[in-house]
Amino acid sequence: MRRILYSFLATWLITGAAQAQISGSRPQAASSVDAAISCAQMHQNAALRQPATTVRHRQKMERYDVKYYKLDIALENNSRYVEGSARMKALNGAQPLDSLAFELYPTFIIDSVVVNGKKAVGSRRAAGDVTVRLAQPAPAGSLFEAYIYYRGTAPNGGAAAIGDALNTAVDQDFGVNVTWSLSEPFNAFEWWPCKQVLTDKADSSDVWVTTQSLNKVGSNGVLERVTPRPNGKSRYEWKSRNPIAYYLVSVAVAPYIEYINYANPAGGPRIPVVNYIYANALNTYKTEIDRTPGFIENFSNLVGLYPFAKEKYGHAMAPIGGGMEHQTMTTQDGFTFTLTAHELFHQWFGDNVTCASWRDIWLNESFATYGEYMSLTAFASTAPFTARSWMDNVHASAIQSPGGSVLVPDTTNVNRIFSSRLSYRKGAAVIHMLRYLLNDDVKFFRALRTYQTRYSGSTARTIDMQRVFEAEAGRSLDAFFRQWIQGEGYPTFTVRWNQIGNSLFLKTTEAVSMASITPFFDTELDYKINYSNGTSQIVRLRQSQQENTFNLPTAGTIVSIQLDPNQWVLNGNGVVSRDNALATKAAAQMVPLAVYPNPCREVLQLANLTMRTAQAEVSDMTGRVVLRQTVGAAQSQLNTRTLAAGLYHLRLTTPEGAVSFARFVRE
Repeated sequence: MRRILYSFLATWLITGAAQAQISGSRPQAASSVDAAISCAQMHQNAALRQPATTVRHRQKMERYDVKYYKLDIALENNSRYVEGSARMKALNGAQPLDSLAFELYPTFIIDSVVVNGKKAVGSRRAAGDVTVRLAQPAPAGSLFEAYIYYRGTAPNGGAAAIGDALNTAVDQDFGVNVTWSLSEPFNAFEWWPCKQVLTDKADSSDVWVTTQSLNKVGSNGVLERVTPRPNGKSRYEWKSRNPIAYYLVSVAVAPYIEYINYANPAGGPRIPVVNYIYANALNTYKTEIDRTPGFIENFSNLVGLYPFAKEKYGHAMAPIGGGMEHQTMTTQDGFTFTLTAHELFHQWFGDNVTCASWRDIWLNESFATYGEYMSLTAFASTAPFTARSWMDNVHASAIQSPGGSVLVPDTTNVNRIFSSRLSYRKGAAVIHMLRYLLNDDVKFFRALRTYQTRYSGSTARTIDMQRVFEAEAGRSLDAFFRQWIQGEGYPTFTVRWNQIGNSLFLKTTEAVSMASITPFFDTELDYKINYSNGTSQIVRLRQSQQENTFNLPTAGTIVSIQLDPNQWVLNGNGVVSRDNALATKAAAQMVPLAVYPNPCREVLQLANLTMRTAQAEVSDMTGRVVLRQTVGAAQSQLNTRTLAAGLYHLRLTTPEGAVSFARFVRE
């Protein structure tokens, strides 16, 4: 199914209305969940896909560490035929290397393999696993160089890859024939010989492609030169000196025109945004393409300078059914606000720092999805819809089904890896909750910058992200990650409230969608209290058990209460209602307490205390308990030195259950 139709239907089901605005044959401003759907659907296939290699073959490949790849191949824009060589420099491990293991799809012919200048003397192929015996072993701990000369036609028809790792097709909307790559998650071997291990990034790469001179070739890094070749052909020579994961190496071949604009992030160099566009598509997409520099500048300001600033960013068009975040040059079938923002933010989350396992794909996709929200927030005046409507749709999608964890339990199932509901949307909602948990944007974005700096050019796992956020939170976040990342489902809250005099009584009960797996979500929640005079206040209270009760001071007559008004916490459609019977007995037993001086400075005197002991609790106007102290007839004053200036509510409770209350002001 084409992306436009799929996005329209999915959005209509979630929101009840289509939000797409059509210009030409594709949307200029896609629906608010369009980018996640497009990215996820592009990776998915109805059949179960599995990694091509065996455990034994991977163990052979683990004997060396890739340092450099160079592809020197011939491609055309109307064929999947590939011919040329792959060069690899690698560091051997602790044992001499007598054979070289790599992956290449079995339909390709391997003409020869040359290692350290000597032709390999034998080979073994089992499906995509290739092992060649070296003429002379590479010494332990040494650098070696291998050339693999190969030719053949990449597979298609979904027989191996998800949508084909190398495909050629006519873009039906613009009538342009394109050949392009899409290797994620484990299908790069369908068009070039490589080691498909996430944790072994090459330190640098070159991609040289020879094609008919009417074509242009987009790829990673910087275009060093275009070299004329015989028979009306040209060789595009791309060079990148940044670490790169195997699945991010890319090519796109078509009769493109080049359209360049520039980003100028604060504290960084001027970054060219190089767009390889169909000539008849530029007018359609120019407005959306021109958003890219602003997106780069905003992301650089929030989470650190664009990681490939010394090279470029850019796009190459292809009828890919969405977008793919190829390093420094994303492949996209068109340009919409959220799709462009999503794929760009992958350059930080996915490309600069790559998930170390497909189990942790949320570290790539959830953050790229949250990049859509951050862009909608930053560019609200020109965005096609609001950040709030985007978050509403994300929450609605994430709770469409009750179960499923953000962590991927089956990394052989491409559909599960790229679940739009879990890996994209629920994960993005969890990131939003991490932001709420810290309750401090300085800390939140500092955590993201720390993550980018600490794991730059490398890979990371969920525990690495958790440790970064724990450092900012100043406490363990095991419970949060256990319930939201490893756990399943979501909570729904039922809130009953009543106002008696100057006190608000709240009773909040939590129910969960997957009680057998995640029986409880320990979380804080915002309550918006609306008063009859038109004012309101937000209090933040912790749901620490299934049923919690709260007693808060009020600032007037309450007319209504809203739960989580700013959509911070992923939760179902709960009910908030007034219950006139709530806490009436407790309120009747509460006795006013005389206190002085009021306002006070350092000490508050409690008048006429006759009980031997009582527990004093002081809460601020948000309902947060800020002071606890034991008082009584022998100790009838409260030490308020630690309190900030403001209005406070004092509650005394005796061992027998008698309750007294007072209000005071700390100057």
